[in-house]
Amino acid sequence: MKGVVFLGDRKLELREFPDPTPGPREVVLEIKASGMCGSDLHNYRASAQPAGTVAGGIQRQAGVIAGHEPCGVVAAVGPGVEPRLATIGDRVMVHHYKGCGVCEHCRVGWSQLCAAGIVVYGVTGHGAHASFMKVPAYTLVALPEALSFETGAAISCGTGTAYGALRRMNLSGRDTLVVVGQGPVGLSATQLAAAMGARVIAIDVSPERLARAKEFGADAGVGPRTGDVVAAIKELTHGRGADLALDTSGSPAGRLAAVRGTRTWGTVCFVGEGDTVTLDVSRDMLRKQLTIIGSWTFSTTGQAECARFVEERGIAIDRLFTHRWKLAQAAEAYRMFDAQTAGKGVFLT
Repeated sequence: MKGVVFLGDRKLELREFPDPTPGPREVVLEIKASGMCGSDLHNYRASAQPAGTVAGGIQRQAGVIAGHEPCGVVAAVGPGVEPRLATIGDRVMVHHYKGCGVCEHCRVGWSQLCAAGIVVYGVTGHGAHASFMKVPAYTLVALPEALSFETGAAISCGTGTAYGALRRMNLSGRDTLVVVGQGPVGLSATQLAAAMGARVIAIDVSPERLARAKEFGADAGVGPRTGDVVAAIKELTHGRGADLALDTSGSPAGRLAAVRGTRTWGTVCFVGEGDTVTLDVSRDMLRKQLTIIGSWTFSTTGQAECARFVEERGIAIDRLFTHRWKLAQAAEAYRMFDAQTAGKGVFLT
């Protein structure tokens, strides 16, 4: 089979790999859709030096197939796999981490928090930008029949991450939510929050992305043309600030705007990877009784819950995708995605 490999310094190539064979308690998926996530850009842009560090301190492994938003059909099952976990033909997503399987985090579906060390598929283990992918059977999450493979791919990272963050903040229909950054994760948050009944204020530097955010349910959009972002948020909230704010940008300025645009007793959540932020602790946090939390993706049960929510509410997650590609077009696809002016891309096989 062929698989996409990031070489670093914005270069990639399509390489030949042996078709995978499942070992004990493993399965092989025939990949139907493999999403392109903002986190992939960290690997795409990373230094070409072997094992260079990417987001979150994870060491990039040379020669690994990229892609961590897998969705497809079970094609082969290894020895010892319980039929309740996987049978040939099952439509599934993948929780794209592998841990020890026995620690307190792994046993409740949070393999990415495993203290013994993890494999991140698409970064340190072969990912989904290929025809087939081998994973432990316990990483599989059922894809509801009503949802497309493309929707399943989005839920497998970007959309699932947005959902997990909104749930961490206990968002409700009485809240006004600021979403900083309207890339794939931020736009998913806007779409999901609107479906949950919240009033959404979208923030982005791109007028095109703000226009899309309004199409996805944002009540207002704030960009550079507005001037002072925090002042604009206050004006839209009768001077109080938003109840909740979610930063997906990962930028210092974006994080600071989220903090300063949130009201007293409010909550801010950071999901954007990388970089830093400098706060005036007394003014920005203590004297506002502000809660700041971090949220890293989701658990296996959270991924399944997100899929059910999308299915039951009839949310058109497929609309996130503006470009659909074949693996042979990977170089063009990532050049376009790297410009961060278009929407989300997906490889279909």
